[in-house]
Amino acid sequence: QVHLVESGGGSVQRGGSLRLSCTVSVDTPSSDCMAWLRQAPGKEREGVAAIERDGTTMYDDSVKDRFTISRDNVDNTVYLQMNNLRPEDTATYYCATDCDLSRHTIRVPTWAYMGQGTQVTVSS
Repeated sequence: QVHLVESGGGSVQRGGSLRLSCTVSVDTPSSDCMAWLRQAPGKEREGVAAIERDGTTMYDDSVKDRFTISRDNVDNTVYLQMNNLRPEDTATYYCATDCDLSRHTIRVPTWAYMGQGTQVTVSS
């Protein structure tokens, strides 16, 4: 059974930084592509950043040059460094497996493994 556990969320002011972590319990091919998603109240879940096992990354335009995704393949952990945070970044952030970047967008199937989420709140 694959479990994902996120941590690192919190409350910051505009311009602040947070680092999210996601540890996967078992390394499987599902971890070949890992993504961070977020969902704000009343909005659909959206892909924020993704990283493949070889280090290839993809970002949503809204976070480019502010967020950095990375991974440690030995520790089965994915990170999301978030800088220059804005109030519109406020959401619950989830990490997920099995992402697909082949169509130049971050896609995560409904059957992907996903963590319980961690709240990020940015105040103005």
